[in-house]
Amino acid sequence: MHSAKASSEDVAHGFFITFEGGEGAGKSSQIHRLAARLLARRYHLLVTREPGGSPGAEAVRHVLLSGAAEQFGPAMEAILFAAARSDHVEQVIRPAVERGEIVLCDRFIDSSRVYQGVTGNLDAGLMLEIERVAINGMMPNLTIMLDIDPAEGLRRAAARRAEDEGADRFEKEMLHIHQRRREAFLEIAEAEPGRCVVIDASKTPDVVEEEIAAAVFRVLGQQADAERREAAAR
Repeated sequence: MHSAKASSEDVAHGFFITFEGGEGAGKSSQIHRLAARLLARRYHLLVTREPGGSPGAEAVRHVLLSGAAEQFGPAMEAILFAAARSDHVEQVIRPAVERGEIVLCDRFIDSSRVYQGVTGNLDAGLMLEIERVAINGMMPNLTIMLDIDPAEGLRRAAARRAEDEGADRFEKEMLHIHQRRREAFLEIAEAEPGRCVVIDASKTPDVVEEEIAAAVFRVLGQQADAERREAAAR
């Protein structure tokens, strides 16, 4: 987790942006590119990740990504993710947003919806209830969906790993499972166009960065306009 502040142009009421997508889509690198642009414009900023991002959630991260919880089934994994998320939201994300910061988070609710809900075959009603309790109203203002062909994403993920590092709990799964996850992310984006923006992650990193920045600054500008109108109406 990285936190940084500047002195002007912060969003008065805070703003919560999540990055989603399959393995190797480039979420982490694009988050850091966006963070640099936001800091250059002197926004208050916090960068975090899931699972993890808070001391309690980081304690759960290794259990999940190592595969230690896999034997207990997707329901147990969903509950562990939710427990980590609840701590992350209450200890890190909500306080930062309430301070007026922009929060950039690598994965959030959509990953649980896809990984445990869709390809884990968990009941949709159960997933919604777990999500409701875990986030306690802390929905993202904007979600960047990085879309890439799963075969290419897995190739990239393998290329970035150190030689002595094996694939994690999710990277090691069969290609058809990753393909279903891609479809599920796109289905979420189609169902929630007001929150989600799909970016073609197969393009060069610089082009992807430009498209993300355009989407983010457009939405931030809209919020700033709304805040000015609200202030003028008082």
